[in-house]
Amino acid sequence: MVRVRFAPSPTGFLHIGSARTAIFNWLYARHTGGRFLLRVEDTDLKRSESRFLDEILEDLRWLGLDWDEEPLFQSRRFDVYREKAAALVAAGQAYKDGDAVLFRVPPGRTIAYDDLIHGPISVESDTIKDQVLIKSDGSPTYNFSCVVDDSHLGITHILRGDDHISNTPKQIIFYEAFGLTPPRFGHMPLILGPDGSKLSKRHGGVSVEEYKREGFLPEALANYLILLGWMPRDGVEVMTPAEAASRFEISEMNDVQAKFDLQKLRWINAAYIMKAPNARLIPIVRKCLETAGLPVSAFPDAYVSSVLDLYKVRAKTLAEFPPMIDLFFTEDFATEEGGQKLFETPESRAHLATLADRLAALADFTHAAIEAAVRSLAEERGTKVGPIVHPARMAVSGKSKGAGLFEMMEVLGRDRVVARLRRAAHV
Repeated sequence: MVRVRFAPSPTGFLHIGSARTAIFNWLYARHTGGRFLLRVEDTDLKRSESRFLDEILEDLRWLGLDWDEEPLFQSRRFDVYREKAAALVAAGQAYKDGDAVLFRVPPGRTIAYDDLIHGPISVESDTIKDQVLIKSDGSPTYNFSCVVDDSHLGITHILRGDDHISNTPKQIIFYEAFGLTPPRFGHMPLILGPDGSKLSKRHGGVSVEEYKREGFLPEALANYLILLGWMPRDGVEVMTPAEAASRFEISEMNDVQAKFDLQKLRWINAAYIMKAPNARLIPIVRKCLETAGLPVSAFPDAYVSSVLDLYKVRAKTLAEFPPMIDLFFTEDFATEEGGQKLFETPESRAHLATLADRLAALADFTHAAIEAAVRSLAEERGTKVGPIVHPARMAVSGKSKGAGLFEMMEVLGRDRVVARLRRAAHV
């Protein structure tokens, strides 16, 4: 059975690159019917914090990832690492240097393995100095604790970033020293910024928490991170992690570095927003509106759903909703700069005042009836609909763009629409 692991370090938030590593390990486990495990690398007792671990685990759940066993904590296994190191000393494969323990790297041999992504890789052992197993403070080194724990967990495949390629030959000789068969290794090219440099804050957020806060749906972020390492044969780009897991083949993973494209991520996020059921979006959008100080609690879900029907095809992130739809939840909405000029002339005010009266008298306040009233008024006055529609849109919404005016008016309701038109007309 395939057994893979993700090894977060609770010294900070979950980085986008680490999230991608977790996703691909999860995909491989779910595709093969294997097990996805967590190993918490918290040997740095000074920098590791429970708040970071809590956030990392929450972010993994948010991305749709689940794990199959209780996480293994390295900070609780220091005695195990020391015992394993002592066994190597007793076997003559390691030696003590003060309070530290070092492994004797065998000279004159080639350490080779077949990388799952890059193919054959080999390193000469003469280029590797003796390796510290236990530091002088009694704590284990990264490479040694990894091998001890991965063998304990029965890990069969290790998928991680290219930055670990230099660690792999060192870990292989540790496996061999214990008489163990090393797992299969696969190293994913790192994610770069659009300009080809190391991904950093200037390219956008670098932690999952930042993208969550900026209004990205978890399935959209996971989807995009998957595309930064693998593309299905049929070229379909929009797919949930579960859909990707059914089609994933590790042999098809990219062996070249991927560039992070925020606009592509926004496009994918928009696709997920458009197809998401309103019931899924309503609680998230409510939270966004509350954070923006809008009194959304006064409005029922059915009303919020009607608003989403008009605008979810227009938003690329959930964070875009508050300034886009504030007009539906408050009378204190902002008017675009220069927007009031649309209804400052006597003619436009006369149009608005008459339109308000016509709409107030409508028996059926639907978008079709509203449109008919506007067109009838324009015909009576011998004008195009634009000189009526544009001032009316600004008066009702404060914006020159948005959903269809007549549909927007129907959702707002007769009383608010008429009141806003009369306010703009000063009647």
